Amino acid sequence: MKIGILGTGHIGKTLAQKLSAVGHDVKVANSRGPDTIGADVLASGGRAVTAEEAVADVDVVIVSIPLNRIPGITSLIASVPAWTVVIDTSNYYPARDGRIDAIEEGQVESLWVSEQLGRPIVKAWNAIGSDSFARKGKPAGSPDRIAIPVAADRDRDRQVGMALVEDTGFDAFDAGTLADTWRQQPGAPCYCTDLTREEMPAAHAAAERARLPKRRDLSIAAIMERVGDGTTNPDAEYAVRLTRALFM
Repeated sequence: MKIGILGTGHIGKTLAQKLSAVGHDVKVANSRGPDTIGADVLASGGRAVTAEEAVADVDVVIVSIPLNRIPGITSLIASVPAWTVVIDTSNYYPARDGRIDAIEEGQVESLWVSEQLGRPIVKAWNAIGSDSFARKGKPAGSPDRIAIPVAADRDRDRQVGMALVEDTGFDAFDAGTLADTWRQQPGAPCYCTDLTREEMPAAHAAAERARLPKRRDLSIAAIMERVGDGTTNPDAEYAVRLTRALFM
């Protein structure tokens, strides 16, 4: 499958590595130009290109940039054919993204993204921490394989998203439509808690929408308190333990 990835942050980098490693034709772009993309991002065979080249002649575009930068790629995505699957990995963090009134007033994050881009999207890879995503992938059928929720309004889009999640080493969980993606947003029980396919349905169903913002902000505050002095670095499992304690 031909895949273009926009963004080379922690999630975008791992996507490029994992998807090219299993044989997909992967192009990667960021906002600073192909010369700034590190060799580690391309270690499994991905190619560094411009943003315009990344979205040209591909089956799938994966958008892995901060949510507040989504409006800046609207014209770029407008050039992508309607049949191309567009997958978004972002989450809304007001401390980083600034206040987005529509989301603060209740619009589901994924529906806001879809509205900005002017097309249907898939929501995937937003509910797993970058460390877990980089380190914890396992072959299909492995015990305790972590599940990742995937949502979309079009069945074909969801099927493609789920297949690619499986290719990255995780069980894909059918999370329904974009209107339900608040259940996999920050603060929800299935967000960054490293659940298995068997554990995921109950956690997904248990989400309480009104409690998400407070839980999200508490988790950020707890992490910042732990690392804020610049000398105390939490171990790799700290975020998982924290989100399990706060969200479940």
